[in-house]
Amino acid sequence: MILAGDVGGTKVHLALYDFSNGKLQITRDERFAAKEYGGLEEIVRQFLSTEEVTAACFGVPGPVRDGRLRLTNLPWTLDSRELSTGLGIQHVFLINDLEANGYGISELAGDQVYTLSEGDPSQIGNRALVSAGTGLGEAFLAWNGRSHQPYPSEGGHVDFAPRNEDEIDLLRFLKQKYNGRISFERVVSGMGLTNIYEFLREVRGLEEPAWLAERMAKEDPNAVITELALAAKSEICEKTLDMFVSAYGAEAGNMALKILSVGGLYIGGGIAPRILEKLKDGTFMRAFTDKGRLSQLLINMPVRVILESRAALMGAAAYAEARAAELSGISPRAASIHA
Repeated sequence: MILAGDVGGTKVHLALYDFSNGKLQITRDERFAAKEYGGLEEIVRQFLSTEEVTAACFGVPGPVRDGRLRLTNLPWTLDSRELSTGLGIQHVFLINDLEANGYGISELAGDQVYTLSEGDPSQIGNRALVSAGTGLGEAFLAWNGRSHQPYPSEGGHVDFAPRNEDEIDLLRFLKQKYNGRISFERVVSGMGLTNIYEFLREVRGLEEPAWLAERMAKEDPNAVITELALAAKSEICEKTLDMFVSAYGAEAGNMALKILSVGGLYIGGGIAPRILEKLKDGTFMRAFTDKGRLSQLLINMPVRVILESRAALMGAAAYAEARAAELSGISPRAASIHA
């Protein structure tokens, strides 16, 4: 049995996987509120019962160095060796969460991905992965002639690059709000939606009716913005989502240019599936392909939305199995094909 984990600042998602005819099969999964626990080991102990786990991999937010990571949003330090000893699991790996997502792409079935733009599907080469959720994650998948090798990055923290008057004024607003430098993550993420909404209300003067202000105060603001924008029931919410998706497309195009992702761009994260109808209306693709002399290069790139919420878990499970097989010489995936 393989244990996979997707560790975030607010939740930890764990799952157990086995293999059937070479394909991942989920046995069970569970989500835990991270702040209610003292560390990852405590959560894993609660999740596991009598299962015998041979290998584990956890996708974590941030750069992993020599099997260690200090989380920024939680007072936890994770160490793969300590987890291996404490949990009694022989092979334990920590990888960046976007890297895990990248490994998950090759495990996805056709109905777990939505094609936003066909581009030229015959092209073979690097791929890009951009995932807006709580933060903005970016990774690249380098084509080595046989397969795509995921590499993490901290590209979501690059400088925000405004493209029009609205975004220039948004940058000024955010520089004042955060007292300094603004990254793309301040615009293209969960906090980004709220930031854009506040800008439109406070700087552009778009109306926030009393009933909307009440909902924004009592409910998850991002859920309210998304719901009302998609239902076309609030001008400020519609404009917020429009600016958000346009900035998302622009930064995705930046990433695609930097790594020459002719093999396609993948949109991951929790936000994209919830706003799929908005992504379909052309706003994202117009910004993605608006790259001047190199626009045709972007037009030819396939663009796909990952619909499967467990993509990072699937990638972590695949990584755990492959790395443990290299070290032990025993592959549950290969064995399941010949069983």
